[in-house]
Amino acid sequence: MFQSMASEPNWRESVVEPMQASLKRLFPGYGAPIVPVVRLAGTIGRVARFQSGLTLAGVAPLLKKAFAIKPAPAVALVVNSPGGSPVQSHLIYKRVRALAEEKEKTVIVFVEDVCASGGYMIACAGDEIVVDPASIVGSIGVVTAGFGFVEAMRKLGVERRVYTSGDAKVILDPFQPEKPEDVTRLKAIQEEVHDHFIEIVRTRRGEVLAKERDHDIFSGQFWSGKTAVALGLADRAGDIRSVLRERYGEKVRLRLFSTERSFFGRRGVGIGGAFGSAFADRLLSHLDERALWERYRL
Repeated sequence: MFQSMASEPNWRESVVEPMQASLKRLFPGYGAPIVPVVRLAGTIGRVARFQSGLTLAGVAPLLKKAFAIKPAPAVALVVNSPGGSPVQSHLIYKRVRALAEEKEKTVIVFVEDVCASGGYMIACAGDEIVVDPASIVGSIGVVTAGFGFVEAMRKLGVERRVYTSGDAKVILDPFQPEKPEDVTRLKAIQEEVHDHFIEIVRTRRGEVLAKERDHDIFSGQFWSGKTAVALGLADRAGDIRSVLRERYGEKVRLRLFSTERSFFGRRGVGIGGAFGSAFADRLLSHLDERALWERYRL
């Protein structure tokens, strides 16, 4: 036993180290750190009958694979989203934090064009948020939008007939006059969701937020990436390649996991089923998505 222990350094010098050197010459990336990159792009939640945006069901398998890479010192999230469903945003946020704690991984979020509303909630799952100076960041608020068709129906001579067994079953019906009590009820729900969003941001970013701008930060406003850093909504400006090389070395390797989809659906899905009602549905959802992106002039 003593002889084996004494000869171990020589064995490493004569066998292990030369073998590792040979592997590095043959495979330049051998031994370099691996950082999984999960790309989260698009609106959040269901966007059409046959099409979903970012949802927990859609991203959970990718997150699981990314965090399962044991040698990885960190997991990078690339976020490019104008927001969407507050529920799906929160579920994705929670899953990222749960996996980060379980696997003991650092999470670095890199923002592309937009990281707003629910997109920013997801970004708060990161231990560090890196933006481009021209990124759009913020919009910490809640919005509900719709149309009213009461006058149009009167001009067309159309009569609305609705039968319910509950007084509030047709709250905010766009074909009936708006009731102040219905708006008050909706605003109360919005305030609860907004308070929850604020709590997440304060929990994750509270130590670096600009306290003197507290009202502005949670008012629903959005800013450039440069200003977001000054406000404490982000940590620094940079890009994924430079930042990861700076932190983990010039030879760091990135392994991409992507949720992106084409106009006809998820990547890899044929376009044969995209015609008829499915095609029309996707076209309308595409227009809705464009309207959400247009809010940030993108």
